[in-house]
Amino acid sequence: MEQMGIAAEAHNVKILGSGTEYIVLAHGFGTDQSVWKHFVPYLVDDYRVVLYDNMGAGTTNPDYFDFERYSSLEGYASDLLAILEELQIESCIFVGHSVSGMIGAIASISRPDLFTKLILVGASPRYLNDVDYYGGFEQEELNQLFDAMASNYKAWCCGFAPLAVGGDLDSVAVQEFSRTLFNMRPDIALVVSRTIFQSDMRQILNLVCVPCHIIQAEKDMAVPVMISEYLHQHISAESIVEVMATDGHLPQLSSPDIVIPVLLKHIHLDVEARS
Repeated sequence: MEQMGIAAEAHNVKILGSGTEYIVLAHGFGTDQSVWKHFVPYLVDDYRVVLYDNMGAGTTNPDYFDFERYSSLEGYASDLLAILEELQIESCIFVGHSVSGMIGAIASISRPDLFTKLILVGASPRYLNDVDYYGGFEQEELNQLFDAMASNYKAWCCGFAPLAVGGDLDSVAVQEFSRTLFNMRPDIALVVSRTIFQSDMRQILNLVCVPCHIIQAEKDMAVPVMISEYLHQHISAESIVEVMATDGHLPQLSSPDIVIPVLLKHIHLDVEARS
């Protein structure tokens, strides 16, 4: 096991598997590294798999959550780079779900040498609608979401989890997402959700120079399906899009049978060679 440093310890870094190539798995809002549990067994024979928790996840120490640092996605990108540096990882395939897709993109702009490719799963550069841009949400809807979180976090979680996961209310995936959402400290969850939902990363997309694999669920309450095409058009690096016949924002939890083959395909696929 690599010697764990301060960043790795704070983010509960785990390194599994064998092989020379590193794959880093990064989770989205309201989850932690356990969201990848169905996927990891398919990787450990061939790769070194790095799992970590974003600061603010229920599994991290809330005392480490710096409200100012995490008021922008750059704070999370700095964390990612600190982890890679501490583990002395010189290059990796980065798989980022939801907000971590954009976190990986930001990190790759300052250190493209560290990333051989970015696999973006359900990522969005902006959630708010704008002139000539459909992000999926109006500001009024987001304000209602923040108010609901602030007034009764537990009740909000119960309503949000099935909406986000999609499909069956009593599914294991909904229970799992509810559990990781509940684990977040409510004041931290509110700040994290504001940072994500109010973010606008459209202006950085043309700075991304690492090949991108854009993976998107057909139905996703958080990210409209056309966002995948928007990313494809605006990322300056080589990119490829695949839309999966899945429902929900956490398809790796709710539809692993569909998602895992797609992710494995894109891990092995070289988009630069294709083009």
